[in-house]
Amino acid sequence: MTVNLEVAEGVGTIRIDRPPMNALDIATQDRLRELAEEATVRDDVRAVVIHGGEKVFAAGADIKEMQAMEHADMVKRSKALQDSFTAVARIPKPVVAAVTGYALGGGCELALCADIRVAGEGAKLGQPEILLGLIPGAGGTQRLARLVGPSKAKDIIFTGRQVKAPEALQMGLVDRVVPDEEVYEQARAWAAQLAKGPAIALRAAKESVDVGLETDIDSGLAVERNWFAGLFATEDRATGMRSFVEEGPGKAKFG
Repeated sequence: MTVNLEVAEGVGTIRIDRPPMNALDIATQDRLRELAEEATVRDDVRAVVIHGGEKVFAAGADIKEMQAMEHADMVKRSKALQDSFTAVARIPKPVVAAVTGYALGGGCELALCADIRVAGEGAKLGQPEILLGLIPGAGGTQRLARLVGPSKAKDIIFTGRQVKAPEALQMGLVDRVVPDEEVYEQARAWAAQLAKGPAIALRAAKESVDVGLETDIDSGLAVERNWFAGLFATEDRATGMRSFVEEGPGKAKFG
């Protein structure tokens, strides 16, 4: 299997393993969607790490496979391609990308689907599709612009250049840069911390932010308001407030 899901202590690691460069062929894309959907419904998965191994996150699509495709083939495939990545973006739990080595093309687009990106010092990210006479097709033109702003996104997409970790951190393309050998460890530590948190409230927070970014502020406030009130019906809210009153802030333990 080129992609698998391993679960331990509330953290599900979606691991891409397709040597040598973790090229995202059709089978891998479809498997990503399946595992994202599995992570979504499994109660024992409370946070997710996406990891490509110690050497490379994912260096993009399988170009040999794409070269053989005609226009009609891609018309049929393009929606399924986007759906695979959207399934990752819509996992209603905290998701962190552990980015080592190259995260290019589809690899960068996959990292963009995470809530947080932890990158190694040697990581390089980019959207080199323009060098193939193409544009990003798995959400890159949309998610990248929303993350770093349109002008920076256009620079990356227009030139196809590779963005090294320090610049990626400066522009907000990644959120943390750590030694290469510590990427997965630190990404998993972030996920493990949140896996102990209130699952429904975390889902509410993620959905409120994500939906709000796609709509006007009044609609976003309505989503926030409905979730905020609805959380008063959860046991986690009762636990959190009881712990705050009896023990002080930050000591609640959620189931």
